[in-house]
Amino acid sequence: MAHHVRWGILGAAKFAREHMGRAIHASERGALVALATSSIEKAAPFAAYVPGLKVHLSYDDLLADPEIDAVYIPLPNHLHVEWSKKALHAGKHVLVEKPLAMEASQFDDVIAARDSSGKLAAEAYMVVHHPQWAKAKTLYEEGAIGTIKRVSVAFSYDNRADTSNIRNNPETGGGAIPDIGVYAYGTVRFVTGEEPSDILSTCIERENGVDVWSHFTARFPSFHYSSVVSMRMAPFQEVVFHGDGGVMRLTAPFNAGVYGEASVEVQDTSLEVTRWRFPAVNHYVKQVEAFNASVLDGVAYPCPLEFSKGTQKMIDMIWAADRA
Repeated sequence: MAHHVRWGILGAAKFAREHMGRAIHASERGALVALATSSIEKAAPFAAYVPGLKVHLSYDDLLADPEIDAVYIPLPNHLHVEWSKKALHAGKHVLVEKPLAMEASQFDDVIAARDSSGKLAAEAYMVVHHPQWAKAKTLYEEGAIGTIKRVSVAFSYDNRADTSNIRNNPETGGGAIPDIGVYAYGTVRFVTGEEPSDILSTCIERENGVDVWSHFTARFPSFHYSSVVSMRMAPFQEVVFHGDGGVMRLTAPFNAGVYGEASVEVQDTSLEVTRWRFPAVNHYVKQVEAFNASVLDGVAYPCPLEFSKGTQKMIDMIWAADRA
C-alpha cells in the first residue's frame, strides 16, 4: 500500500474491459488485482492482459478482500450510489462511473460516507485530467478570448441499433443526458468556474422513456450557453468558447484519441489561429494516476464529489425546466 494502490473492479462491464481495466493496469503506482463477476467466462478478457488476476464471484466478496485498496465501479447508473456507499463502508477508496447519482441530493450520502470513512471517493470524470482541458482553462483565465459572451457544445453518437444497451433502458438510469450531458455541462463549469443561473429553453425527444436528443439554452452569470447531446445522431463533438477578443475551440473534447486528435485552437480578432495539439495522451490513465497520487500522497484530488454534484444540479435544473 505504501508504494502502489491495489485495485478491484465491480462487474465485467465492456467499458471496464476495454478502457478502465487497461488504464488501471497501465497506471503508475497502481495495480489491477481483482475483478468481481458472476461469470468466470466474463473474467477471461481481463485476465488476458492481467495474468494472475483474482476473480471473486460476488461484489461483496471483493469488498471483503483485505488485499484490495480501491474499487472502480462501472455498474449501471442506478446502482452507483448503493455500491459506492458499500465500498466506502468496507474501507475501500472508490472511483465510480458517472453519473454517480440520478439527482444532486443523492450525492450527500456518498459524501458523508467518504468523510466518515476517511477514504477517497470520486466520480470518474476523466476529461478534466486531460491536458487539453487544463490548457483551455488556463487560456480562458489568462484572457485569451477576452470577455466571454457565448459557449456552445455538441456531443452525439448513435446507439439506436444496440437495443440492449443500458443507456437505452430507463430502469438502469439510461439516456443521453446522464451519459454524455455530464461532459457537455461539467466541462464548461470547469473552465469558467461559473454555475448556471437559469435554464432558458429546453427541447427533449424521448424513446422508451429515455432522452435520446436534447437541445437547451441557459444563462450563466457571464455568458449564454447552448447545448445539443444525442444518442441518435452521427458522431460529433465540439466545444466553442466565444468572447469579444477571440474564439477558443476544442476539436475532440470528450473522446480524445478515439474520436480524433485532441487540440485547443484560439482564433484572435485578426483571424490568426494558434493551435495546441495533444496527440498521445490517455486521459483514463491520467485519471487513475491522479487518484493513486491522492491515495498515496494525500494530495488534493482534482475533481472532488462536490464538483460532480454541481453538474448534477445543472441536470436537475434541466429536468425541472422541461417539466415546467
